[in-house]
Amino acid sequence: MANYTAADVKKLRELTGAGMMDCKKALDEAEGSVDKAVEVLRVKGQKGVAKRESRTAENGAVVALIADDNTAGVLVELKCETDFVAKGDKFVAVAESIAKHVEATSPADIDALLTSEIEAGKTVQAYVDEANATLGEKIVLDRFAQFSGAFVGSYLHRTSPDLPPQVGVLVELDSANADIAKDVAQHIAAFSPAYLTREDIPEETVANERRIAEETAREEGKPEQALPKIIEGRVNGFFKENTLLDQPFAKDNKKSVQKVLEEAGVSLKRFARFRVGA
Repeated sequence: MANYTAADVKKLRELTGAGMMDCKKALDEAEGSVDKAVEVLRVKGQKGVAKRESRTAENGAVVALIADDNTAGVLVELKCETDFVAKGDKFVAVAESIAKHVEATSPADIDALLTSEIEAGKTVQAYVDEANATLGEKIVLDRFAQFSGAFVGSYLHRTSPDLPPQVGVLVELDSANADIAKDVAQHIAAFSPAYLTREDIPEETVANERRIAEETAREEGKPEQALPKIIEGRVNGFFKENTLLDQPFAKDNKKSVQKVLEEAGVSLKRFARFRVGA
């Protein structure tokens, strides 16, 4: 067997838009050479490969599926090249079919999803490649989220009325509260927090923010004795901007999201936010 790595497979997929198994077979035949594997794929009839190499998929749709009892939910982002394809029924149907497949099979990660069978003898990657050929554009599936718990809710936002949702949010609460789930999901869609709690932020990220805050304060000529308080204030500002529970709530900016949840008697366990192409 040829000597190549998972990174080589990923690179070949990004270069050509070909399926994972096709890329592995091409690398086997090319004895591990990515450049030769591209040629192999072209020779074997992947007619769109050469044309799709430099294309980018920055349009698309986010779809969500929530169980009838709200104990589980799925969020899937499917990307394409143009908004013309994104708003087509066929493209949206592909995204919805993949979401239903995720709901039914609960894949462990994106690689497990792409290699799972969505139809008899057809993997999800092959299904995406088929859409690629049918729609004539590079179609990319590279992330999904799936939650299960006491209460799962979602919110989908259209950035344009003639396009499918471009922003999607999935939230999981520790107890049922449909109104709070919707309000918080809408807040997340609008304010794009990077983390749930301060504890979720990597230590090196916080340390870097402190360093920047100190260097900025010194550059501004702030007095030495005032630096600790200034640094702490700016780091807290970073937390409020990037941590969901610290953010001022969209519907009442005098309260934090944490305060709103506490008043409702629920806790937010986790969230996922997808914006097409971001």
